[in-house]
Amino acid sequence: MREEEVMFYSEGTNMSGILRLPDEQQQSYPVIVQGPGWLGLKDSKAYARFHEVFTQAGFAVFVLDYRGFGGSGGTKDFINPFWQIEDIRNAISYLETREDIDRTRIGIYGSGGTGGGNAIYVGSMDDRVKTVVANVGIGNGFEWLRSMRREYEWIAFLERLANDDLQWAKTGEGERVSPNGDIMVPTPERKTTHYKRDVDDRIPNKVYLRSARHLLNYRPEDVVHKISPRPLLLICVENDAVTPADQSWNLFHKAGGPKRLVVQKSTTHYAAYEKYFSEISTEIVRWFDNYLRPQDVVTRQSTLATTNEADIVVLRSDDA
Repeated sequence: MREEEVMFYSEGTNMSGILRLPDEQQQSYPVIVQGPGWLGLKDSKAYARFHEVFTQAGFAVFVLDYRGFGGSGGTKDFINPFWQIEDIRNAISYLETREDIDRTRIGIYGSGGTGGGNAIYVGSMDDRVKTVVANVGIGNGFEWLRSMRREYEWIAFLERLANDDLQWAKTGEGERVSPNGDIMVPTPERKTTHYKRDVDDRIPNKVYLRSARHLLNYRPEDVVHKISPRPLLLICVENDAVTPADQSWNLFHKAGGPKRLVVQKSTTHYAAYEKYFSEISTEIVRWFDNYLRPQDVVTRQSTLATTNEADIVVLRSDDA
């Protein structure tokens, strides 16, 4: 896998990205574009592992840092998924300027929370995208934030946001909070996992509480139907305490077709990335192979059981 650090612009802001290319040289490549998940960075080892598989299959991969994160410019005070959606679309525009990218074969991949949700948003509004894959993404930010809190905690959280709104109106400033402690509430697994440790210390440790307002209005489930007739692959984890599987189920039911939902059982949110890595990465490659390749290219067969193009596949561990 070859790598190239690139710079581009999003809404006038200098942006940082990594273009990963197959070792085998060719005139142009179909490309998979990825925006990081919640508090993710482009150079995460967890992403690179998937990208190795994608490039070995002949795809280029482009992953970016959103505004305010990593090597990209912009304010580090906000987490705004709607800005992130713009960043991904501008990354696509940048890729269209490159001769080594086939601009007619662009797919979107998002992994983790807003990573998957952003992929759905971009696919719903940008017909340059030929297919979408959302891995443990969220469909409703309001319900996602609510699911992390007990009822009295949720009421207190909404009151805190309301008071912050008043503070912004009065002073032009608001409360700064931990994005992984006050906006997203960490699960016991998140506190002990090493999955994101390589980037955790480079994430802003304080952002404006107002960032939660953007998440409350963030609803990929309201636009997922607009992806059709382009194909959509959804992946979730049963009994996921970080990104509940209901988020993907609701997206699946509201999406048009072709569509597919893969459910990983007998695992947890972070453990699934390791436990089912081979099966999930192979399935994603098959999906992109089928929908980003020229029609005269022989496509791969799924490693998972299938009935039709609007089906549900369940992965069960051998030791379940």
